[in-house]
Amino acid sequence: MLTAVFGLTGALIFGSADFLGGLAAKRMSSLLVTAVAAASGLVALLLALPFVVGVWSPSAVLWGGLSGVSGAIAISLLYTCLAIGPMSILSPLTAVVSAVVPMTVGLAGGDRLAPIGYWALGLALVAVVLVGFVPERGAVRPSLLGVLMALGSGTMIGAFMVMIDLTPADSGLVPLVMNRAVNAAIMFSVVGLLALLALRRRRSLVTTAPMTGSSRPVTDAAPQPRSTLTIGLRLAVACGVIDVVANVLLLLGMRAGDLSVMSVLTAMYPAGTILLAAVVLRERIAPVQWLGLALALGAAGMLALA
Repeated sequence: MLTAVFGLTGALIFGSADFLGGLAAKRMSSLLVTAVAAASGLVALLLALPFVVGVWSPSAVLWGGLSGVSGAIAISLLYTCLAIGPMSILSPLTAVVSAVVPMTVGLAGGDRLAPIGYWALGLALVAVVLVGFVPERGAVRPSLLGVLMALGSGTMIGAFMVMIDLTPADSGLVPLVMNRAVNAAIMFSVVGLLALLALRRRRSLVTTAPMTGSSRPVTDAAPQPRSTLTIGLRLAVACGVIDVVANVLLLLGMRAGDLSVMSVLTAMYPAGTILLAAVVLRERIAPVQWLGLALALGAAGMLALA
């Protein structure tokens, strides 16, 4: 029962964090959003760390750090594959793979459920597909590269869950601290490298650009308004803090129950995104997504009884 509550609640909060991250990405680089969110999440965890008992063991540090690497790869592949599209296929594909990988590991590792629990896992996977479906007009068949990236992203998300599950029970928030520290370091390194490359390219354009009457090179780039950037940064910070709350619930759910159950319930994270989009942005929820939400609630109830 507790695992089902943690899993479904965590999924809704993960989806809320994604919603804020998506709003932030409309105002600034998605990579910078990810880096800022990782940093703000790390700060939130460090503030909470003194109040939560946790042992800094080699295992907690190792698996927590490696989960940060897998998380950074997962996010990079996810953004890229969704940009390639179509989202209506690649988004639910990523979610399903992110559930199947840890679920398989958990069941192979000894997770045992009542018969109703196995039916619930199957129902939950169907719900993941329906909830994650993004209706698109004129959607085309995905390219091989897009499919491979979606599979890779889902696998890395699943690997993140498996690694967090491997951390010692007495480690407290230590694995999540290591996860955020490594994730932030990687993402800021990538953002910094891209910024340097862009600066070098801009300098080369300046030296070759034609001069106007005001003796200034002609450029097409328009600076981002400061107010827009500020809002984007605030949204990214909020995204990171909320995402950490979801990760804590994920950790608690794994400590209280089975990896297989938590992985499937957490994969329903698009539910939080579409519900917030409907309330805040007045976006329409497709009938197939309503069906997915209903199946998700049903599956969660069945898992609570398993």
